[in-house]
This record gives sequence, C-alpha cells and structure tokens, in this order.
Amino acid sequence: MKINKILLAAILLCGVNLFAQSASGDGPHSQLIIRGVMLINGNGAPPQGPIDIVVENNIIKKIQVIGYPGVAIKQDKRPLLKAGGKELDCTGMYLMPGFVDMHGHIGGNPQGADFEYVFRLWMGHGITTVREPSGRGVDYTLDLKRKSAKNEIVAPRILAYTGFGQGDGGPITSAEMAREWVRNNAKKGADGIKFFGAEPEIMDAALRENKKLGLRSACHHAQLNVARWNVLHSARAGLTTMEHWYGLPEALFEDRTVQDYPLDYNYNNEQHRFEEAGRLWKQAAKPYSEHWNAVMDELLALDFTLDPTFNIYEASRDLQRARRAEWHEDYTLPSLWEFYQPSKISHGSYWHDWGTEQEVAWKKNYKLWMTFINEYKNRGGRVTAGSDSGFIFQLYGFAYVRELELLREAGFHPMEIIRSATLNGAEALGMADKIGSVTVGKLADFVVVEENPLKNLKVLYGTGAIKLTGDNEVVRVGGVKYTIKDGIIYDAKALLKEVKDMVTTEKKKSNYKILQPGIKE
Repeated sequence: MKINKILLAAILLCGVNLFAQSASGDGPHSQLIIRGVMLINGNGAPPQGPIDIVVENNIIKKIQVIGYPGVAIKQDKRPLLKAGGKELDCTGMYLMPGFVDMHGHIGGNPQGADFEYVFRLWMGHGITTVREPSGRGVDYTLDLKRKSAKNEIVAPRILAYTGFGQGDGGPITSAEMAREWVRNNAKKGADGIKFFGAEPEIMDAALRENKKLGLRSACHHAQLNVARWNVLHSARAGLTTMEHWYGLPEALFEDRTVQDYPLDYNYNNEQHRFEEAGRLWKQAAKPYSEHWNAVMDELLALDFTLDPTFNIYEASRDLQRARRAEWHEDYTLPSLWEFYQPSKISHGSYWHDWGTEQEVAWKKNYKLWMTFINEYKNRGGRVTAGSDSGFIFQLYGFAYVRELELLREAGFHPMEIIRSATLNGAEALGMADKIGSVTVGKLADFVVVEENPLKNLKVLYGTGAIKLTGDNEVVRVGGVKYTIKDGIIYDAKALLKEVKDMVTTEKKKSNYKILQPGIKE
C-alpha cells in the first residue's frame, strides 16, 4: 500500500495508526511469526528468551531460541517468513499462553451487560478461553460458542456448563429424572453441568451419569443442600471442579453437622447469607489437623480441581476498595453500577449494614481459606483461576487480574499463578492437548504484554500499573498489548477503548454519573 507524504502527514497529525493491530482481529494467517519474545510458559518453566514462535494455520509449529540477552541476534538463524505470512515484532515483550477464566458469566439481564461488552473486557485482558457455569440458557451459550469457534464475533473460546435442571421440564424429583436430564443436556452439545446442590440421591445419580458420558462438572454447594451433601460427597460421585469454597468447610466439620447459624437467620436475606459465610471457616477443622489433612488427601487422590474465585468476595473484607476501583469510572456500565448498589433484591448486593465487624471476620475467613488452597497446590493439587464477574463490584476482565493477585497473597509463586491461569485451567477442562501452554502442536492462544508480569501482576490490568520515572514523572505502564486467539491478533487496548466508548454512550443517554452509595449530587 502506497501513501503519499501529504496524506501520511495528515494521518499522523490526526493520531491514526494504520499499522496498529485491529480490535476486530488481524488474521487468521497461513503463517504467523512472533519475533523476539520472552516466553513465560504455563508449564512451570522459567522465563526464556529471546524466542521466535512460528504458527501455521493456528497451530504452533516451532518455538526457536534465537539468541542471548544483550547479544545481537543473528538474523540468518531466525525462522523464515513464507510468502503471505505475517510477522509480529514483540522484541523485549513477554508472551504467555492465553488465560483461562474458569468462572465467567456472559453478562446478565439484571446487570444490563450483553456479550459484546463482556467479551471485549475479557479479551482486552488476555482471556482467550472461558467456562460459563450456568447463564441465560444452554441454547444462548451454545450459539455464542459456535460463533466464537468460527471467529464470527470477537470472543474467547467458550465452554458451556448448563445449570442443573435448567430448561422447561419442571423440577427434577427423582434419580431417573436426573439421569434423563443429564443425557438430554449432553445431546444438546453442552460441555458439562453446573450444580448448586439437590437431594443426595439426585446429586449422586446426575454426577455419575454425567461422568459416564465423559462430561465435566462444577458445583457451588449452596447452603440449602450442603448439610447433607458437601464437597467430599460430590467428588466421590464424580464432580470434577468445585466453585468458591462452599461445601469444603462443611466437609471439614469435626464438632458439628451444620453451620452455626444465628437463630433469626434467613437465607433470602443477602446480608445474613454473606455475613455468616464470613464466619464459616473458623468452624472447620484447624489447618494441618488430622481431619483437615484427611479431607485434603482424599480430594487429591480423586484428582479434584479447586476454583476458589477469591476476588468475588473481596468486597466482603474491604468494601471501599472494591467499589472505588479506578476502572469503574470508565468501564462499568451505568446499569451494572446500579446492580452493585445496596439492595434487598439484586444478588450479591448485600450492603444492608456492612461494617468493620463483618470485614474483620472475612479477613480471618480468607486467611484460613487461602491456607487450604495454597497447601492443596503444594501437595500437587490442581488450582485454577476464575472470576465470577458481574457481581459485588467485580468487573469482567479486571476481576480476573485481581484473582491472580489474590493467588499471590495466598502464597503462590508468580509462575505458579501463570500455571493456574493457563495449563491448570486447560487440564480441568480436558483441553490440555490444545491450549494451556506454548507447545508445538497446540493452538495459537497467547497473551503479549510489554512489561514483566512476574515482577508486577498489575501490569496485566487494562488501566496499567503506576510508575515514577527518573525524571520524577508519573506514568502508566503495561496493559495487555496483544491478545491472540486462534492465531488471530487483537489489539487489546483497542478492545478496551471500544468498551470505554460503549460506557460513555450509555452515560450520555441519561447524563449518568457514577456516585458512591448514599451520596446525592
């Protein structure tokens, strides 16, 4: 393409970069060579570089070390670009496998968040694969899954886990009805099931049938059923992944069979529900005690996966931090902000009378919870990264990065965090042969960032990390540079700019301004 000098000057004056990657995707290419990266792989290997990565038709064909730090690269030793191929110069940048969000709801009607908005936030943060654990219905999710697989929309790869019992068939009241529902769910093309709990015989039948069919499963062990069916029961019956931590403290009980509920407790009162949840871990067996170790050992033997989603409850221990996160101003839709506000109706908006006592209890809760998760990892257990965004002031994409930070707080080494975010997620989904590490023969899903995320995970936030230069200038660095999914290159910052424009448009419609709860303009 030839551009005359006057036109080029005008383009540059207007701030247009014709050579930037596209928010709508550049590719796929018959050949793509990513040049000069530092590779942080998902398999636990230490960083290595500079490296050239060769992709052909969405398959990694070569991973070639091309030199040494501080030494000029010999160009004749680098992989050759074929006719019609694409080069992406990432010299000095850091490349990781595409991130896997193991708990990603595709927006929701109450939140006013549709898939275009949600997908751009995810992809803008390097998330190339998402497991949706129940949403607006399997048909809705499978339609988006097909469009994503064909790259007809800007979207991560989607795995659909249908909410157990979801559909028009009425309540499931017998083991045979449970098995029939599971078989029908598989016929529809779902990848698995998301459980919330049910009668023991129904849970047992459904999980065993699902396992027999070769599908995977997740469970949020809701308080309404957990007294008779906890995590150990589910894992023994074939559950592959637990969500959050409900059901795990109950499996660790030694001197009780039910949670120590106040006698005026009402599960439909959201503050009751979440306030008492923050006092649950202290009722479980003490860390490293005989029963604590026995439960952990059994889950390890069953090759069970823990997906803690630390971030989604963080407002419980520091409400001000969560609701004042800097990205809300530019990236949170007005409808979503309203959904977050104190409410007796909206799920997770449990700020009826939330204060210091509740937050201190939750901080102690986190310490015990994190101790179990970190030790599970240390003993060889699989821990993944999931966000459960769209509730409790946690925004899609941004919340995933916060989950990685909280894994660090729990005791994970930064390289263990990357493994949880990539290969562990791929293994839990049964996709480790396709994604999760940068390996010859796997699909071309990558995250590229200009800063070293091992030194500071905050560089993965779309808003970047704050630094002070030698000239005493405050700057922002980082933010994902490129998200590459199925060999297609997306400009991550351009994707987030589209989200920002969506939010600005919605605000202009009603002259909306984000205000903190209880404050009137």
